[in-house]
Amino acid sequence: MATMNISLPDEMKTFVENQAAKEGFGTTSEYLRSVIRDVQKRQAKLAFEAKLREALESGPSEPMTREDWEEIEREGLERLAREPSRR
Repeated sequence: MATMNISLPDEMKTFVENQAAKEGFGTTSEYLRSVIRDVQKRQAKLAFEAKLREALESGPSEPMTREDWEEIEREGLERLAREPSRR
């Protein structure tokens, strides 16, 4: 695991220490990792929602045909055949 040192004003340091203790974290590092993970999840959700919005705004959908499903299956099987064995 990499190490990162940061400088904080005294009030922020106290806040982080208090929050870590209040939320039951053993260390401030654990607390800050949790905060960063929450931000990462929020960004991932926003990116997903943007993609979903883009898809919805791209025009009317068309029903999948039997041929569409067969093509998806064929492509999937071809990809699997190209992958090295995982056994």
